Amino acid sequence: MKKACYIGGQWVETGAYAPLYAPYSGEVIAEIAQADRETVERAIGAAQEAAAVMRRMPAYQRAAILEKISGLMNERLEEAAKIIALEAGKPIKTARGEVIRTIQTYKFAAEEAKRIHGETLPLDAAIGGEGRLAYTVREPLGVIGAITPFNFPMNLVAHKVGPAIAAGNTVVLKPASQTPLSAFFLAELAEQAGLPAGALNVVTGSGGTVGDLLVTDPRVKAITFTGSPAVGINIRNRAGLKRVTLELGSNSAVIVDRDANLDDVIPRCIFGAFAYSGQVCISVQRIYVVKELYDTFVERFVAETRRLRGGDPLSEEVDYSAMISPKETDRALAWIEEAKQRGARVECGGEIDGRVLQPTVLTGVPADAKVSCQEVFGPVVLINPVESVAEAIELVNDSRYGLQAGLYTNNLSLALQAADALHVGGVMINDIPTFRVDHMPYGGVKESGMGREGVKYAIEEMTELKLVVVKR
Repeated sequence: MKKACYIGGQWVETGAYAPLYAPYSGEVIAEIAQADRETVERAIGAAQEAAAVMRRMPAYQRAAILEKISGLMNERLEEAAKIIALEAGKPIKTARGEVIRTIQTYKFAAEEAKRIHGETLPLDAAIGGEGRLAYTVREPLGVIGAITPFNFPMNLVAHKVGPAIAAGNTVVLKPASQTPLSAFFLAELAEQAGLPAGALNVVTGSGGTVGDLLVTDPRVKAITFTGSPAVGINIRNRAGLKRVTLELGSNSAVIVDRDANLDDVIPRCIFGAFAYSGQVCISVQRIYVVKELYDTFVERFVAETRRLRGGDPLSEEVDYSAMISPKETDRALAWIEEAKQRGARVECGGEIDGRVLQPTVLTGVPADAKVSCQEVFGPVVLINPVESVAEAIELVNDSRYGLQAGLYTNNLSLALQAADALHVGGVMINDIPTFRVDHMPYGGVKESGMGREGVKYAIEEMTELKLVVVKR
């Protein structure tokens, strides 16, 4: 099956194609177009041409198109989930959850398209401002370059495409090389929904070709990127005066206070650590447990982890499957080995079954081991004891990252103190940092990025504020 680029409402063949391999089976599932410079420039040109159309499209029409995309995806929910499971190796029941969130995200975008507005300003509050009417409006930027990762190939695309279209922009989308089929599926739905030709363009290929041109071409007015800190920082350094929204890495932590109910805490932490084999930006990677509960917590956590089932992502019984590539699996194994050499103990997992890395629980991990201080992006979690929540907060903050953090406690005063002290973009009280719904503001500090997603907040990033003053 050959898949061409989607540009200006047409499927455009390229001179080169690359095989796409299923993470679990290793089989070739498609041949994917590899865009060259000319193809990328053609896509940017198509988006720029369509920008004039989208800018003048009434909000109710933009909303109707997004609502239609949501409805069409709902009709083909099972097909969409199977695409994700096949190309991303995501267990089918988890993939269904992603599709349901994606449907909801486009509905949120449809709703927000009708709520983009400015405000009036009382200029007579200033000497010399009397006799004037002033108001602000929000205008689309134009062409948005969207670069997305493999781990949520439909929903993270929706968080870029949905707000961009809602605001009247156009998009050149570069999906992750491992998960282009989800983006092509969206292109089909958008065309059926009546999105004007050129408003959405899907260009596949190497980051060195596609991504670099999106970052440097002056016709692209903003870049929205989700991926690694190294690539994100490079984009920021080279983007010039473009708007840039970056959703980058994390090593998200949970703090468990002495009064926490482990019946609630442990299942949530296991979900947060091992859902989609830990390949989630806000996956639970570090757990700090106050020492009174520590031994019981570890024993119960390991026992429940051992009950998880691995295997073919298309199986309804499977909780986890292969990581996105053997290379990433080998890296995670190397990090586990490094932690062992530094004195960490493997409580369970740490081995490969076929192509699948087993969920791994580590204890006694030094703070400067890779599995602690870097983003493991795999099915690996560490559990360490702490004397107090205050000590745990210091450990959470001692990180290059700051996306989200969780705290389990029944002490309201302590919870509010922690919310103030934790240097992260989002604090989840009595829940894991993996919690996200699609209309909340989402983003981080430090090397976790800049700007915010969540449909309303992404629209603010993708629009320009204009002031109009009328003198009577």
